Amino acid sequence: MIGRSLEELCVIKLFIMNTKTQKSKIALVTGGSRGIGKSIALNLGKRGIGVILTYNNSPEKGEAVADEINKGGGKAVALQLDSAKVASFSDFAGQVELVLKKEWNRENFDYLVNNAGIAQRTLINDTTEDVFDQLVNVNFKGVFFLTQKLIPLIIDGGQIINISSALARFAFPGVAVYGSLKAALEGLTRYFAKEYSSRKIRVNTVAPGAIDTEFGGGKGDENHRQQIASMTALGRLGEAEDVGLFVASLLSDDSRFVNAQRIEVGGGIVI
Repeated sequence: MIGRSLEELCVIKLFIMNTKTQKSKIALVTGGSRGIGKSIALNLGKRGIGVILTYNNSPEKGEAVADEINKGGGKAVALQLDSAKVASFSDFAGQVELVLKKEWNRENFDYLVNNAGIAQRTLINDTTEDVFDQLVNVNFKGVFFLTQKLIPLIIDGGQIINISSALARFAFPGVAVYGSLKAALEGLTRYFAKEYSSRKIRVNTVAPGAIDTEFGGGKGDENHRQQIASMTALGRLGEAEDVGLFVASLLSDDSRFVNAQRIEVGGGIVI
């Protein structure tokens, strides 16, 4: 660099920055403002992956996660998305396109993590049609049509991860609709993998076990929590970080031949 003018150095620095930006991987994580989604977003940011995360009703939480990633040297943007409102997905896809161009000088992204969801705590006899429809709209219908809308923006050779639940494998009273929808999502994962195979897009399911978050009232009675922990081979409830770390590792070339699989991250619950 000896002998170069300040102007030349600035041009070189700008070129290097633009090159790094263009090569940066980018992930879109729905429901990234709290719990498992937040951990996924933060761990991706730590690995140098750009993050577009969504929130629904808490913009301050979404912005806080994005700020944490940005302050740590990564790059993240938070966008509002109600996963139950399919009619809003076209506008959302347009926002994603604008953010990609503005922040990364890209027209596409690499990874989609369908994490947003809502839980259920009602017995079958107490489940109303409204509750049923709300669960379907967020946990299954929303995933189906959001993926359909965003698939043109995902690069060939990219990845999609659908967040399911161990409750798709075994049954507990009070979560019949939720567990059934997660089982349906796991089936949908295989169909995604089949139909998007021509573009070499890999699609997998990650199914968390009992995770100690506030999702669906997860943090509650201590006796109940200990009971669930005792049903897990590792003897404890999972943490959001357990899932976030795994998803971040799955979104790498290290898993390049893993496709159409269901992977449970539950510490060996109900073996």
